[in-house]
Amino acid sequence: MFIPAHEFVQKAKSGICEISLEDAEKIVVSKASLVLDVREPGEFQEGHLLGAVNIPRGMLEFVLSAQPELQDTSKEVLVYCKTGGRAALAAISLQAMGFENVKSIAGGYDGWHASGRMVALPNISFD
Repeated sequence: MFIPAHEFVQKAKSGICEISLEDAEKIVVSKASLVLDVREPGEFQEGHLLGAVNIPRGMLEFVLSAQPELQDTSKEVLVYCKTGGRAALAAISLQAMGFENVKSIAGGYDGWHASGRMVALPNISFD
């Protein structure tokens, strides 16, 4: 039986910890957690959370496997994407890989940005 993407994401969300923007902001400000942006590089370049590491959802498991410095499964991981779907799928994968403290931002980057919270933007030159 085929499961549409929306239902697949909803099922993933039922198995993860999705937190509010307020709680996510506390984590980002603390700089003690790994903040993962699982959007595509072009999306990341348009703006991202301060201190975020960009690993596109499609490469997540492979990049983590190749980078020992990102393999501390006891470290808190905050994952986000544009609106929450890819982050939910990434969170499920992270948990399956052994990460013990994974959280996803409800509303994703769009919710974060719309709320007026600080983001890192690309350097734009008008020379």
